Amino acid sequence: MLSNFCEKTDVFFRSFAHVSMTGNDVRHRKQSNHRRPRKSFRGRRFFKSSSPIPILPATLIPTSIFFLMKFHFISGLPRSGSTLTSALLRQNPRFHAGISSPVAGLMEGIISNVSAGTEMASMVNGEQRARILRGLFESYYAGLEEEVVFDTNRAWTAQLPALMKLFPESKLICLVRNVSWIMDSMERQFRENAFEHTRLFNNPSERSSVYTRLEALAHADRLVGFPWHALREACYSEFADRLVLVDYDLLTARPADVMELLYQFLGEEPFEHNFEQVDFDSPVFDRQLGLDGLHRVHRKVAPRPRKTILPPDLFERYAKMDFWHHLPDSPAFRIVAEPKES
Repeated sequence: MLSNFCEKTDVFFRSFAHVSMTGNDVRHRKQSNHRRPRKSFRGRRFFKSSSPIPILPATLIPTSIFFLMKFHFISGLPRSGSTLTSALLRQNPRFHAGISSPVAGLMEGIISNVSAGTEMASMVNGEQRARILRGLFESYYAGLEEEVVFDTNRAWTAQLPALMKLFPESKLICLVRNVSWIMDSMERQFRENAFEHTRLFNNPSERSSVYTRLEALAHADRLVGFPWHALREACYSEFADRLVLVDYDLLTARPADVMELLYQFLGEEPFEHNFEQVDFDSPVFDRQLGLDGLHRVHRKVAPRPRKTILPPDLFERYAKMDFWHHLPDSPAFRIVAEPKES
């Protein structure tokens, strides 16, 4: 059973009747025909944003429209709906979203090249580093017409301190899913590409059996283990209130409700999405990984229940890793199903 969306660290569903937003409760309200004032999502309630647009001296005004862009980020676990979320967000003509971009990796490379122990460390101070990194975003997204950019990368939850210094008003959408079903999905992708040695595994011993494959993926520096650890760290960081965790199963079962709550969290005007005609694929990127169809999205958003192909002991082992159902003392927001009682 699903409970109310009413606590600071819990974003749940039960009833979506016509209810006003009062006190510490933030609940669904039917859209009206008139335009409502934009509101931002902070703490326990909504309030109107009154931050003025800064007036810059003529010599400091950027030559591009970059300073008018708003940046948010998509992160979380793999095979948990980040591509689907991007495909839905990009239906909004004001939004730009896509699959994982190289910006996080480029940002890490720049920081590494000017950090202690390098030849350039003493030549580039903190303010210069910040300007260079902002310039990276400006250069990569130059020419876009959209006002709001969602950059996707599983590494963002591990780079929150730097990210929040660059874009202190940005927020992160973090997709989560029962880890057993993530592993099940990865194993299905591996078996569907039986004549291809995917780059996800480093040697024949790692890809030799389902046990070695899943163990490799779960390592702390690999496809599943790294974002799992990074997300858990982010949920208890000083920036945890900039995060919203979104459960994949709820996203596919109740996409309209989930997207409405996401818009409230982002402080954006509501938008009517089409959940019957979702179009997204990235065949070139997937072929480079040796996993054809990895980012192909189903045309209709709907649950697709199936029987797992994992051995029972493996499925049970990874099913216990869904820490987001119990986050004591974390200010992170959640759109997740209430865990079933055992």
